[in-house]
Amino acid sequence: MSTPPSPPPGPGHSWPPPAPQSVWAPPPGYGQSQSQPELNGFALASLLVGLLCLPPLGIVFGVVALVQITKKGQRGKALAIVGLVLSVVMTGVLAVTVDRVGGAVRDRLDAMSELSDVEGDLTDLDDLRAGDCFNVPDGDLLAERPLTYKVDCAQAHHGEVTASKATDLTGVPESDEADRASEEACWKAQDEYAMDTWALPAYADMFYFAPSRQSWRQGDRRLLCVIGTTEEEQRGSLRRDARMLKPEQAAFLRAANAVEFLVGRAPEEEIEDALPEHQAWAREVYAALGEEAKVLEADKARPGLEKAVQAQLKEIGAARAAWQRTSQAKTAADFDKQWGRALGAMSLDTEKALRGAYGLSTEVPEWLEDSSGSPEGEPGRGPSAQAA
Repeated sequence: MSTPPSPPPGPGHSWPPPAPQSVWAPPPGYGQSQSQPELNGFALASLLVGLLCLPPLGIVFGVVALVQITKKGQRGKALAIVGLVLSVVMTGVLAVTVDRVGGAVRDRLDAMSELSDVEGDLTDLDDLRAGDCFNVPDGDLLAERPLTYKVDCAQAHHGEVTASKATDLTGVPESDEADRASEEACWKAQDEYAMDTWALPAYADMFYFAPSRQSWRQGDRRLLCVIGTTEEEQRGSLRRDARMLKPEQAAFLRAANAVEFLVGRAPEEEIEDALPEHQAWAREVYAALGEEAKVLEADKARPGLEKAVQAQLKEIGAARAAWQRTSQAKTAADFDKQWGRALGAMSLDTEKALRGAYGLSTEVPEWLEDSSGSPEGEPGRGPSAQAA
């Protein structure tokens, strides 16, 4: 039997020698789970809720998410911040929208609360037609879109429709150009509806309802023209159109109203800034007076009209000559001077006698007595009705 050798002498040695250590060892944590931290559910909920349904709840979810992420070391901090910011913004938008809608609803409810105070059947403004009479709450025809209550014209009423028609606006809705076009269209409609303008009561004013910018984009093309009678109680229709007049009365009034309309619609610009436009306007008045003269020439032999027609024709001749000189004026000062002479060439007394001969109203309206339309204050014709 062999004997193992003795250990070598010296300290620190043992027998047998230790096994050599391995060069490779597994890294710390080897065998443990390598998954990422959990995504916080409130962070995702904050984004979705704030964007899609209930922004105030999204704010709450965002705050809860940030607190939990900090405590638990979860993922989703950026998502929670985005959700929180988005929820705050959407909450502000929601608050503004609710306030506007609530205001509109309150206004509508306030108007509806006056149902028992207004006579008539509630009728949409767009459903009113020429010849309809109606009332509005508090008699306020200047409201943007008042509630309208249709009544029989024999009853007391605030307004009477002279025209309801589709319109092609000139210019942008609610612009000065569009307003002027609507106003002119309604003056003409009123002059055809109530042709004897001298017979209208002093408290009758012209109103119109034209499409707004918003309603125009939605397809609204209706222009409503109205004779407003809110200052005093009005019973009975003011309608007196061609069907209700004798042919000679209607022909004379149509021609006379055209002259009155043009005389009252001088260009809005100063003469110095728009002399050519004023000259063109003067030529239009000259031509309109010529049309009136033709009507009177056809009637000058009618019994009872001879004297009055001859007197009017004489003044029309003088007025036309003056308007022609006005249209040819080379300077603003000369135009202004000729304009005054043209208006002064016709007198109210002569027209009063002529209207009486035709069997029309002879009461000179206040608007014609108070303001002749003359730049120098001379007697003459003004617009066919007061602007409202």
